Amino acid sequence: MSKNNKGELPLYEVFIRSKNGLDHKHVGSLHAADAEMALMAARDVYTRRGEGVSIWVVKSTDIVASSPEDRGSFYDPADDKLYRHPTFFELPDEVGHL
Repeated sequence: MSKNNKGELPLYEVFIRSKNGLDHKHVGSLHAADAEMALMAARDVYTRRGEGVSIWVVKSTDIVASSPEDRGSFYDPADDKLYRHPTFFELPDEVGHL
C-alpha cells in the first residue's frame, strides 16, 4: 500500500461511460491503495444504479493538463491552420453522433 507524504492513499480520478458509443465522463475522485482497489471503489460509489458500461480510473498524479492561464499561447498556433477544423467536411446521416 503506497501513501503520499501526508500519509494519504493515492488519489484516483474516475471516468464512467454511460452507454456504448459515448465518451467517458469524469464523475469524481477517490483515494485507494492501488488501481484495482480504485476500480472496485469506483464501481461501488459511482455505479450503484447500473449507470455505466465502462469505468476508467487514473492516478491523479499521472494526468498532465494545460493551464487555463496559457490558453491563448497554447492554442494560438492551431488557429491559423483552417484545414485542421472539420468545417470543410460533410458527414453522411448514417454516421450518427461522433
